[in-house]
Amino acid sequence: MACAGRSRPGHAAILGAVTTKTYFIRTFGCQMNEHDSERAAGVLQTMGYRPADTIDTADLVLFNTCAIRENADNKLYGQLSQLKPLKLSDPSKTVVVGGCLAQKDQEGLAEQAPWVDVVYGTHNMGRLPELLSQADSAELPVVEILEHTEMFPSALPARRDVVHHAWVSISIGCDNTCTFCIVPALRGPEKSRKLGDIVSEVRSLVADGVTEVSLLGQNVNSYGRDLVRAGLSDATGRRNRTMFAELLYALGEVDGLERLRFTSPHPKDFTSDVFAAMRDVPAVCEQLHLPLQSGSDRVLKAMQRSYRARRYLDLVTEARETIPGVAISTDIIVGFPGETEEDFAQTLAVTETAAFDSAFTFEYSKRPGTAAADMPDQVDPAVVSERYQRLATLTRALSRHANERQVGTVQQLLLEGPSKTDPTRLSGRTRTNRLVHVPDVGGFEPGQLVTARLTDAASHYLLGEVTDAEVSDPVGAPAPARVA
Repeated sequence: MACAGRSRPGHAAILGAVTTKTYFIRTFGCQMNEHDSERAAGVLQTMGYRPADTIDTADLVLFNTCAIRENADNKLYGQLSQLKPLKLSDPSKTVVVGGCLAQKDQEGLAEQAPWVDVVYGTHNMGRLPELLSQADSAELPVVEILEHTEMFPSALPARRDVVHHAWVSISIGCDNTCTFCIVPALRGPEKSRKLGDIVSEVRSLVADGVTEVSLLGQNVNSYGRDLVRAGLSDATGRRNRTMFAELLYALGEVDGLERLRFTSPHPKDFTSDVFAAMRDVPAVCEQLHLPLQSGSDRVLKAMQRSYRARRYLDLVTEARETIPGVAISTDIIVGFPGETEEDFAQTLAVTETAAFDSAFTFEYSKRPGTAAADMPDQVDPAVVSERYQRLATLTRALSRHANERQVGTVQQLLLEGPSKTDPTRLSGRTRTNRLVHVPDVGGFEPGQLVTARLTDAASHYLLGEVTDAEVSDPVGAPAPARVA
């Protein structure tokens, strides 16, 4: 094997010591993985590592992996293959693979890519220093996959790429049994942090310059139910509120927190008190991501999504009636096993009725280990692709229409930095999470709040000009009609 019997400067020697070693992290997948990568970077920096500009120049390369769709596997193994010549030419380069795909493939990953030094799963990022130390003398890649979580990622140090925004994990794992999803098998059962610990972390982040926080969980709005069952709830005692609503109210009292977002909730767990908190807590943004997955009741049942189209559209209606100007985004899967043209037509109908502000659409991807992978009537890929294009055309049109309704209004922007496509512009986000580009006239910094008059719209962004005008009243999409 290429890496057997290697000899290089030991990581054990640099634990807690200064080093000139560098690292490069590539993240695949969701916001939870982005948060995990920030923690991995924080752990490495406590060991003395510093970030490298490129993967080629880094002493340590860490891939933080995703396993939701098949193309995530292909991307990782493709990049590992590209890294192999660098590893062979410089055996002292350390290659680490962590996260969901590592949890799924385990020893198989090391067998397929034997030039990898360390493989760790979703539950043991905090042991990265020890695993790196073991790799210095190991004859085989060090593989450690734990079945249970030792600590919350938020208990580890973090290195954020931006000063003004932070991810905060409120729970890990998932108790749902969606037949298309492998996450519960990889991340384990749901486990919530204590409310007071979350509030303390957010206070510390705000004191460190953070103005926007995004709460993370595989299913954020079921937060705290395990704590209540175990008698460990430290909520402040307000009656008739779920713990997630209680958390939003508590975080709304943190001075200096300008914006509060959360992802991803589950429609089956949404309650009116959460909508009320979104309306009543000034820091909570008027943005709701509400995964639909399918508009067909028959397909939703096969997915084990435990809500139906009527219930979903009722939630959309309640959100728009309760929260002025709320923008609603969604996830939709096309081509789930057994999906017929009639099922897909129902998805198109619900999508149009809901008038989503934006949508993340996916072609169904068979994942070994999920119940859906073994279902009969897998849909022909050509049919899936054709349906996907029809759905994408509809969602782009809905997004453009929603953005066009914002033209002429004045919105608050949180500036993120230069536009990725035009260096003469700055990019920022409205409270409803719309991307807006404004001319860079100098004097602005990432994290700064400005107001902008919106002048033009496309499907995925708006153009605007910074102004001193008053922010307009919220503008929302028309409330959808209920399913008959």
